[in-house]
This record gives sequence, structure tokens and C-alpha cells, in this order.
Amino acid sequence: MTTVRTWKASRRVISTKARVRRVLGSKAAIFARLTADQPRYGSIVREPQRARVLVTGGAGFVGRAVLGALEARGFASVVAPPSWQYDLTQPEAVDKMFADAQPDVVVHLAARVGGIGANRAHPAELYLANLLMGTYVIEAARRLQTSKLVLLGTICSYPKLAAVPFRESSLWDGYPEETNAPYGIAKKALLVHAQANRAEYGQHIIYLMSTNLYGPGDKFHPDVSHVIPALIKKFVEAKESGLPEVEVWGTGSASREFLFVDDAARGIVAALESYEGADPVNLGSGEELPIRDLVAKISEIVGYDGGIRWDASKPDGQPRRNLDVSRARDLFGFEATTPLDDGLRRTVEWYLSNRNEAEARGA
Repeated sequence: MTTVRTWKASRRVISTKARVRRVLGSKAAIFARLTADQPRYGSIVREPQRARVLVTGGAGFVGRAVLGALEARGFASVVAPPSWQYDLTQPEAVDKMFADAQPDVVVHLAARVGGIGANRAHPAELYLANLLMGTYVIEAARRLQTSKLVLLGTICSYPKLAAVPFRESSLWDGYPEETNAPYGIAKKALLVHAQANRAEYGQHIIYLMSTNLYGPGDKFHPDVSHVIPALIKKFVEAKESGLPEVEVWGTGSASREFLFVDDAARGIVAALESYEGADPVNLGSGEELPIRDLVAKISEIVGYDGGIRWDASKPDGQPRRNLDVSRARDLFGFEATTPLDDGLRRTVEWYLSNRNEAEARGA
């Protein structure tokens, strides 16, 4: 009798599933409906005077710019704990941070990052730290039922040979560039987590993918600096020392896209206020520049008149990086406004006025 009841129950389950699929369509269609813009948690972001905002990484390069952008938009209650206060790779510390802050809205910017050298030397550390931090923040926000969570991903998640400009729809078309793959995949895994939680729990998470950021307040320590601060430091020191030439990694043929940090912060806050969807959104300038041309610009701004020697034995990294930024423009009205030459000049000026701070950060 037990077997009969089980068999009949199974038939009823199968029949029910069949009826559901006839109504909703394929599995892909069902998942698309589940991850559609139907968060159950509600939103308070359109009331900035009331919203309590937690910014992880708020004392960092991007975080400080985001704090300024939040203030400009009228957000009056913002919590931005320093990195030493909570170890976000530990779940107990993340839970304590949320308990202390009691946020309505979370902007997760804390990350372990570095240039090509750091990514080659510490791939496991970069992978695990970013995966753990993001995972614990997502789950703490879910348990607390925060109104909205913003995750900042990276252009490094795109396939190495993705069609240029990179469109969000091509994110899963291949493996990332090998040097940045552990970092990029860890960040991309958080998108999967975010969409899964939206589907199962209705958690309201949006996911942005930024291009290479630069500007005042960047990290200039050689262990963690990216290409622009690394080149600025190199050319300033070469000028001061009277070096006849500067050595630069690679061939100069690779291209990159750069976004001024204040523009990025404005885009993050615009998405926080206006974007509700589950799909990832690129955040960039949309302008592609060969590294060779970037080197020429920086050497001219610094005033270095020596030669440049390219070390082709060192990696170029991904051949090209350039984002399609139409989705950000269409969905929440974001466009970059800072010309690269202006942004580079402002960054060089800040570095020359704040060298001790700039070179100590990230050491």
C-alpha cells in the first residue's frame, strides 16, 4: 500500500509540474520570471533623509568618492567603518557589522585588489578573500532583510577574447584573462549568488561591473597599484632622478578603458537610486585607449622627457578592454563626464601633494 501511495503521489507531482510548465513555459523562462524586477523587500532609497546606508570599503579609494556622492544626493545617515574594525572574510565579523549598523541599504565596495604583479603572486588570496567577503555580506543583508544591496563587480570577469565592446550578455561566453581570472571569477560568482537569492528569497540586489578606475586617492604602493598610479609614480621618480629612460611592462599594444573615480561614484549612487533589475550593468566611460598612448599622456603631464623602453618579456594582460555602456545610460541615465586628460592631471597633482599617503596605502 505504501508503494502505491508513493507512486500516486509521484504522478500527482509530475502532473502538477507539467501543468506549471504549460502555464509558465520552459525552465529558462521560469527562472527569468523569478529573477525579474519583483523584489519583495521594498525600498527606502528614494527617501535619502530616512535611509541608513552601510558602505563597506568606505574608507578606501572608491568608497570615499561614493561617500561624497551619497552626501551630494542628500543621504544623511551613512555608516562607513574602516577596514580594521571588521574582518569581512569572517562571518561573525560581518554579522556584527550589520548588527551595529542596522542598515536599510548596503553598498559593498570592500575588495582585495592589485595590478598584474599582485594577481600573479597572490591568485588564491585574491580569489578567496573577495568570494568570502561578498558571500557573507549578501547573506547578512538577506537575513536582516535590507531594502537594497549594491555589489560592485569588475571588467576582469569578462572572457579574455570577448567581442569588443564588452556587452553584459557576453559575460559567460568564455574564460577570463588568465592573470586576472581568480579575482574576476570570484566577483562573477557573487552575481550568481545575487540572482539566486533574488529568485528564491526576493532579495533586492543589483550588480554593477566597473572598468579600470583611477583618480585622486588611488593606491600608489607597487604591491597593489593598477596601471595609472603605477605609471604616474614611475615617471615622477624618473624625472626627479634624471633617468634617461623608463622601463614599462609589455609591448604597449594592449588597450584599456578608464573611468574617473568621481564619475564611477556618481554612477553607483544613480544605480542605487534608480535601477531595480537583476541583470548586471556595465559602468565605464566607453572609450578605449592603447597602453602606449596612455604612457605618452602620463609622461607628458608629469614633464618627463626621457625615453621609454618596453619590456616585452612581461605580460600585456588582456588584449583589449572596452565596455558597452549603453545599458547604464538607458536604465539609470549614467554617462561619464570627466575627460581622461583632465582626470590624469588631477590625479598627478593629487599624488605630488600627497605622496606619503598615496604610497603608504595598501602597503
